[in-house]
Amino acid sequence: MMDWLLRKAEDLTVQVADQTLPISIRRHPRATRMTLRLAPDGSEVRLTIPQWGRTAEALEFARRRADWLGAQLANLPDNAPPHPGGAVLYRGHPLTIHWAANAPRKPMRVENALRIGGPESNLPTRLGRWLEGEALQLMEEDLAHYCQLIGRDMQPIRLSRAKRRWGSCSSDGTVRLNWRLIQAPDLVRRSVVAHEVAHLVHFDHSPAFHALLRDIFEGDVAQANQWLKREGRTLYTAFG
Repeated sequence: MMDWLLRKAEDLTVQVADQTLPISIRRHPRATRMTLRLAPDGSEVRLTIPQWGRTAEALEFARRRADWLGAQLANLPDNAPPHPGGAVLYRGHPLTIHWAANAPRKPMRVENALRIGGPESNLPTRLGRWLEGEALQLMEEDLAHYCQLIGRDMQPIRLSRAKRRWGSCSSDGTVRLNWRLIQAPDLVRRSVVAHEVAHLVHFDHSPAFHALLRDIFEGDVAQANQWLKREGRTLYTAFG
């Protein structure tokens, strides 16, 4: 059993400003140094270390960088629930919210706007449900496309509301995708779907996995990953 699993949960934390954040440690077979980053929603600190790295040194590494983490936490965008006259992100572009109490309750996209009625008090909930529906439809299409490229039948898909992962692939082939990706540009969303489909063949991050991902994904994987690292936190601001 790895040494960090033997530690008490309270030991795997770091004090950042006035918050105590959990530390998630991942050992990577190709890592040559320790890397540190904050989860997109600021809920945890993620630490990647080499296979041979010691947990105690990794924890000390994170705690020495508490000030840097504090700066990252302070730079997280403020939560901004959608409101009339505001906007929601949809496939990388803002849609202006045109609300009227007597308009249909179900959102309707008209060019660069969303028309919606019903109670203003539950506007964010209904807009979130609409986005989830759009996400499921598009991600099913994405998944079917990439499964066809690797010669697999369409796999089960589930939407995820995770705050720490964009996607995952279970051993039974079920693909889970964060619905918030509907707010990202198409190629960013599709890169995550392609990533999880590549795991249907290679359940690791080996060179063979990355070669397959490059083969099936039509865009620049590195560019999509950079977008998520740079902008991913903004996908949590409207709906938490």
